Amino acid sequence: MSKKLLLVGEPMGLFIAQNIGKLEDAEGFSMSVAGAEFNVAVGIKRLGQEVSYLTKLGRDPFGKRIVNTMKQNGISTDDIVYSDEKTTGFMLKGMVENGDPDIFYFRKGSAASTLSIEDIKNIDFNDFDFIHLTGIFPALTQNTREVCNFIADKAKEYNIPLSFDPNLRPQLWKSEQEMIDFMNEMAKKCNIFLPGIEESKLLIGEEKPEKIAEKYLAMGVKTVIIKLGATGAYYKTQNEEGYVDGFKIDKVVDTVGAGDGFAVGVISAMRENLPIRECVRRAAAIGAIQVTHKSDNEGLPTPKTLEKFMNGDKNWRENK
Repeated sequence: MSKKLLLVGEPMGLFIAQNIGKLEDAEGFSMSVAGAEFNVAVGIKRLGQEVSYLTKLGRDPFGKRIVNTMKQNGISTDDIVYSDEKTTGFMLKGMVENGDPDIFYFRKGSAASTLSIEDIKNIDFNDFDFIHLTGIFPALTQNTREVCNFIADKAKEYNIPLSFDPNLRPQLWKSEQEMIDFMNEMAKKCNIFLPGIEESKLLIGEEKPEKIAEKYLAMGVKTVIIKLGATGAYYKTQNEEGYVDGFKIDKVVDTVGAGDGFAVGVISAMRENLPIRECVRRAAAIGAIQVTHKSDNEGLPTPKTLEKFMNGDKNWRENK
């Protein structure tokens, strides 16, 4: 049996407004599933790779919807644990014509926020060949921070590559300094660090890609890949560095999920042992594809769609 990518996080029920405007003025919502790590899981599986999602859900309609959606997408549910007391989190997402939509969370006290080391003590890390974490899950509670540190330590113990996307959510932390301290400590534990420019400015006071990479390499990170938005990305390892141009698209529909698509590109390509530059190029391509769709994950490409897009085929959307 082939090994899997392990993702750790909080998938949530998602209500997307059906009309443009403020959330309080929405006349109806469509229901889906959201979460940064969930988006990565969908993207990895769509590219033909195996993936498992570690989380904790309530025994409620949202939890059932998430499990059913995972199964429909071929994502392993073997590492899900359940709470009989807590409910599954959900969120509202507005509809906009341009830019970032309004987001409102109902996740405080959720089942996922109570995930503990005790819940996951029986997980066999021999099942995994790659682990991906984001900075969202550890923001929830002390429990989830402990779980993320435990997972990072296990990655090192089992010699499993660990990628980490800070995915900053300041509103979820008690203080900005607590967030900064955790992110930089987690960066030291990972093999691949995936910050954006604005995140790096907050975390280490740098906004020049070369300086950002130098600082994190000095902390012990093996590979630093910095997201530069529409212009592409910059990467640096101990032996190699360079810029990768972004992919041009006709229209930005929704920016949510672009960073998750970027992570999909990096992780999937690294699991295929592609050169670092090709990993970053694939990441930039999937990030670009993501912003052309309203949904956080429905637009994530198959290998055929991705190949057509990266080759500049104008009909890349067809025959998904």
